[in-house]
Amino acid sequence: MSKNIGTKDRLIRLSIAIFLFIFAWWQSSWIALLFALFTLYEAMASWCVFYQLIGKNSCPINHKDSDP
Repeated sequence: MSKNIGTKDRLIRLSIAIFLFIFAWWQSSWIALLFALFTLYEAMASWCVFYQLIGKNSCPINHKDSDP
């Protein structure tokens, strides 16, 4: 499982996770809590299953690994 989420995407997902945690607490929603936990996991692990499926990668390129 390689990282495929860049810093900007991680911050956006972290913001969404915080919003979903607040919403889950306010509405007493287990479903919203599950989505919040999953979104938080994606932000912390820098990995998105949907990005993996479509082949997208928003991580910056590591130039050390790409040198010939």
